[in-house]
This record gives sequence, structure tokens and C-alpha cells, in this order.
Amino acid sequence: QLRLVESGGGLVQPGGSLRLSCSASGSIFSINTMGWYRQAPGKQRELVAVIVRSGFATYGDSVKGRFTISRDNAKNTVYLQMNSLKPDDTSVYYCNVDGTTGFWGQGTQVTVSS
Repeated sequence: QLRLVESGGGLVQPGGSLRLSCSASGSIFSINTMGWYRQAPGKQRELVAVIVRSGFATYGDSVKGRFTISRDNAKNTVYLQMNSLKPDDTSVYYCNVDGTTGFWGQGTQVTVSS
């Protein structure tokens, strides 16, 4: 079983920045895909960014140029640097390993508001 622990959410003003972290522990053999999804009230969960073990990353259209995903394979940790935050970025952010049929964190709230 894999356990994902997220941290770094909170309240930030528009234009501000936050950094999310997610560490994996438990039955780890070799994690390939790590990423972040988000879900706002009344909306479907959407891709924010994913990164494979080699470092290749894919971003959702709404965050391209503002968010950067990275990972530390030795620590089984994935990060999400979020800059130029907008009110529309307000959501619960979920860490994910190995795709939508894989493992999920408990979620961390990000609120962008003045």
C-alpha cells in the first residue's frame, strides 16, 4: 500500500505564490508518474501537472507558464510551484501516483482571494 502526504496549501492573495509538496511512503518499488490534480466545488477533477521519472512534464492548459512541477526521486517527493495565482485556481489539490487508477493523497486546500 502506498501513502501520500501533502503539504503547503493555504490562503494567498491573487498574484501570489504557493509551493505544494507530496511525499510517498509505504510499498514503493519504482514510482513512474507523479502529479497533481485539482477539484473545485461543483466541478470535475482536472489535471494540473504530471511528471514522469525521467523529468518530462505535462501541464493543464490553465496553468501553463504559471505552475512548475518537479520531483526528487530519491525522496519519492513531488512538488508544485504555483506562481501568479488567480482566484480561479482556488480548489482542493490532490497528489497522485501512477495515474487516475493509482493512488491519491487526502487533498490540500488552496484558496486565492483578496
